[in-house]
Amino acid sequence: MSAKIPVSEDISRSVKGIFDTHCHYDESVFDSDRRDLLDEMFESGTVSGLMHASCDLISSQAGIKLAEEYENYYCAIGIHPTYIHFREELPSDYIDRLKMLASHPKVRAIGEAGLDYHDKSADREEQKRVFIEQIKLSQELDLPLIIHCRSAYGDLVDILKKHPARCICHCFGGSAETAAELVKMGHYIAFGGALTWKNAGKPRRALKAVPTDRLLFETDAPFLAPEVFRGYRCDSRMTVYAIETAAEILGIPAQELADITRENAKRIFDI
Repeated sequence: MSAKIPVSEDISRSVKGIFDTHCHYDESVFDSDRRDLLDEMFESGTVSGLMHASCDLISSQAGIKLAEEYENYYCAIGIHPTYIHFREELPSDYIDRLKMLASHPKVRAIGEAGLDYHDKSADREEQKRVFIEQIKLSQELDLPLIIHCRSAYGDLVDILKKHPARCICHCFGGSAETAAELVKMGHYIAFGGALTWKNAGKPRRALKAVPTDRLLFETDAPFLAPEVFRGYRCDSRMTVYAIETAAEILGIPAQELADITRENAKRIFDI
């Protein structure tokens, strides 16, 4: 992933007031221009809100620190399924530590938490345990849960049936049928840059199964840049590409869709 897009490329669009419901501005690829970039996005009106998604206790703390600096920057705290043993061993008291961090007023969700079976060697039972523990935390604190799910939608649906919560399914990659089932259960579905990719038939079919009052947009910045910027660092301004693609598919003006989904984000995150 190249650090920045070419200077000759212009991301600017007429769509304003975008809420990016999933981003990672603590990543080192933003170290050289993090605050300049955030300042520009907020001051231009392109982006009206950001939700920092955390992967572990370290990124949870970093997200809160950034949220303290910007009025419209919010934070989710949690343990990503592939980070259980990645950067630091998961402490036995991690739920208590998350609960303490959740007392901060800028924390509006738990996550990203979930299941990732892409790596066949993953300890699925451990992932399920940590996921369910975070579901219970979200229930206890009455906070929505941001879900990471990869190659595990069957187990995800089964777990959510047994442990109901208010959820956002980040970077949805499941079928249209699964999307419809999750919406029926009361959850929100988020799409990002992958919706614009050339091989995006599956997420585009899933998009059509999601009513607009349950739809969200995101980037997963700095990852998953839209097709036109594949290989480059993604940032929240690029949410517009997913919105424009969805607008064309759904037959809704892009600005109207940005407005609808911004209000959806504010509702689920209680902003």
